Amino acid sequence: MSEKSKDLIESIKNKGKSLEAEMSFFEHLDVLRKHLLRTLAVVTLFVILAFYFTDFLWHSIIMAPKSPDFWTYRMMCKLVEMFPSIGQDFCITKIDAKIINTEMAGQFTLQMNSCITAGLILGVPYLLFELWLFIKPALHETERRSASGFVFFASILFFIGILFGYYIICPLSVNFLINFTVDDSIVNTFTISSYLSTVFTLTLGSGIIFQLPVIIYILSKLGIMTPKFMRTNRRYAIVLVLIIAAVITPTADPYTMMIVALPLYLLYELSIIISARIENNRKKNQLAVYKA
Repeated sequence: MSEKSKDLIESIKNKGKSLEAEMSFFEHLDVLRKHLLRTLAVVTLFVILAFYFTDFLWHSIIMAPKSPDFWTYRMMCKLVEMFPSIGQDFCITKIDAKIINTEMAGQFTLQMNSCITAGLILGVPYLLFELWLFIKPALHETERRSASGFVFFASILFFIGILFGYYIICPLSVNFLINFTVDDSIVNTFTISSYLSTVFTLTLGSGIIFQLPVIIYILSKLGIMTPKFMRTNRRYAIVLVLIIAAVITPTADPYTMMIVALPLYLLYELSIIISARIENNRKKNQLAVYKA
């Protein structure tokens, strides 16, 4: 066989491999599209459900942190009764501010945005489930077993973060920002879009921050993060946690900052435990392979 014939056959083989890879890529895109469409359908159902319960969503959830009768404020006052040394300033009994709408279609747009956001939050577990179904075929059997609880734990951490943000971070920040004044002659009057943006940002941001153990788990599995590195840099992590707590709760009250900082620090310690467990399992597997 001539040299040119061999080159022609080799180029045809390479072209066939290229076409096979392209088909595989487009097949993966098609599978991903189906997962996204199912997720969109579920989120749409939650959005419709949120529209049905619009009154409850607005009066009992979104606008609740603005009321002095909110659960968090009542618990803070009970803490002052139990521990008077905290100081009466910790007990919040008055939140005086006017919230207004300045756009013609403002309230309708806010209703749409709030229902969509509620649908997205409620749909997060199903989104994670579809993500797991998409990446599961690419994992080895041992990897599937070790990551089998991914959807459950990620969802639990997300909703714990949402509750922490809603009941702790959000009301403390809202109370401070509403009552803060540079000069007594300036009256605080806020737009409803500004209030809604603050509530959603703090609540969703907290839910995302609580995914730290999941992120550390993935990074540890990839060998990027190690428990030694996290223990060595613990002091810097504490400083970073305190900075985040100070930014999230812009108050001069040290008790408020510590209420926010403590759970964040516990998340960091939990991440160290998770990373250490992964490293120990990796060493055991390597030792077993070496002995075999």
